[in-house]
Amino acid sequence: MAQLTFREAIARGIAQEMRRDPAVVMLGEDVAAAGGVFKGTVGLLDEFGPQRVRDTPISEQAILGAAMGAAMTGLRPIAEIMFSDFFAVCWDIVVNEIAKSRYMTDGQVSFPLVIRSGNGGGLRFGAQHSQSVENWAMMIPGLKVVVPSSARDVIGLMAAAVRDPDPVVFLEAKALYPTKMDVPDGEIVDALGTARVLRSGDDATVLALGSMVPRTLAAAERLAGEGISVTVIDVRSLIPLDTATILREVARTGRLFTVEENPRVLGWGAEIAAVVTEEIFYDLDGPIVRITTPHIPLPAADALEDLAIPSVERIATTIAKALSD
Repeated sequence: MAQLTFREAIARGIAQEMRRDPAVVMLGEDVAAAGGVFKGTVGLLDEFGPQRVRDTPISEQAILGAAMGAAMTGLRPIAEIMFSDFFAVCWDIVVNEIAKSRYMTDGQVSFPLVIRSGNGGGLRFGAQHSQSVENWAMMIPGLKVVVPSSARDVIGLMAAAVRDPDPVVFLEAKALYPTKMDVPDGEIVDALGTARVLRSGDDATVLALGSMVPRTLAAAERLAGEGISVTVIDVRSLIPLDTATILREVARTGRLFTVEENPRVLGWGAEIAAVVTEEIFYDLDGPIVRITTPHIPLPAADALEDLAIPSVERIATTIAKALSD
């Protein structure tokens, strides 16, 4: 067992797959000598050399165009888009080319590539560098979407993403980069489409993703002190979505809350709420409640950003009030 920061786990996860498969390559802005702007690729250039770890021009279109071509010709590229906000610059390549070309070639060409990116707020970077865009990617047929919340899951889900035959959008919560966590030794390999029950309770089921997971766990601990027992599920994978685990736990507790960093309108919780309503409506004992960031550009001012993103206090207070009504 080792203690790793979230960013160190990213490098370990990528290195694990590069050692295993010489077809795995890493490319992006400043990912080689600089080790990444968020230091998520430190040490990769030294171990694997400039043929497999490549700095690119400052062009998101070039990065993903090169990654797509590499995947088409037998490599398994991991491409970094520095901030997930910058998907807006290269969204055509993601949506109309990478996501659809396997289907449009009747499976003659596959696209085993991972697009990883720093996602979300909490670091005072302002409205153009702090967006949570998981809902952008979730809506596109042909993409798989994962959002780890722990150093261990970064490694395991990275392995699953790299080994998958389809394109995977791998979103890393920037607010978690410096956090330290225990990580088992040896190879870690996970499975896409699996949620994880982190805490079991009887009064409600609470779903969280990315940086909202540790906040939700802290809120659950606070609620326990008030006599409220909640189940906390780390969704981890949006596409594919582990509906079996979610539906089982919601049916058992009868209440559902989602904790989302993405803006409220069309967030991932809305999709899950629709699924739950369609599948197990009569098992619900009350309305589904979504705890989200408002539908606003995220402020850069610290007090305002903290107010916008769901906090431990807001999560706990909202759940307690809803259960008491």
